[in-house]
Amino acid sequence: MNNYTNNNTARRYTAHVSVLGTTQIHLRNPYIVAWWSAAFPGFGHLLLSKYLRGFVLFIWEVVVNLQAKVNLGIILSFQGDIDKVINVLDTRWLLIYMPVYLFGIWDSYRTTVDMNKVFILADREEHRFNTFAIGAVEINYLDKRNPLMAVMWSLFVPGLGQLYIHRLLTAFFVVIWTCVFFYFSHFLEAIPLLILGGLQQATAVLDPEWLLFLPSLYGFAMFDSYMNTVENNKLFEQEQRRFLKDEYQNKDFKLLKGQKVK
Repeated sequence: MNNYTNNNTARRYTAHVSVLGTTQIHLRNPYIVAWWSAAFPGFGHLLLSKYLRGFVLFIWEVVVNLQAKVNLGIILSFQGDIDKVINVLDTRWLLIYMPVYLFGIWDSYRTTVDMNKVFILADREEHRFNTFAIGAVEINYLDKRNPLMAVMWSLFVPGLGQLYIHRLLTAFFVVIWTCVFFYFSHFLEAIPLLILGGLQQATAVLDPEWLLFLPSLYGFAMFDSYMNTVENNKLFEQEQRRFLKDEYQNKDFKLLKGQKVK
């Protein structure tokens, strides 16, 4: 149940509030989105709220990366063992991996450019959108939240920052994959060993292929939660300003040229 239903009286909307989260379009840097797709396919599309494409590319990256031994090759290249890199890579999977990897970067860049154009047109229309949604299982509404708090929770466990700002689809997906990466990388087993001074034991217990997924996941979770908290705050201020103007500002009020509102 929403306090306003988008009825297609406008060609474009800047935002939509549902029980699953707040989805909005705003100006983004296409190079930054493309960079996140390069860091981990799917992340660029998740930043754009293109969930289905993002989920497919993310799962593709995990499965094919492990089969092609890409992460293992990266680790060996860091160690300078170039001969081992050539021997360890599975070319059958690698030839499938590269086109999809490049497509993710290109498509996220192209989509960002298009969505920036759509946002400019939607912003000029200034059409009303819903700000409150209530259902049998969830309630969501526009309000202001602390971006640093979102980053802090993402730092503890990736996905919690998205839960804080009610991006449920991204939150559940990231939390589930965080658990998968923690389990198969043995990261949590290595922490107490490291605290107790067993550096070699901690290193031995880690699975480097799975461990290499974690930095990208942590970085994305913090960036996405921070960026969306900031944009949600802007959206709240914009909607509040429109509401006060429509409901309380005198229709005969005119701002003279050069005059500033105090």
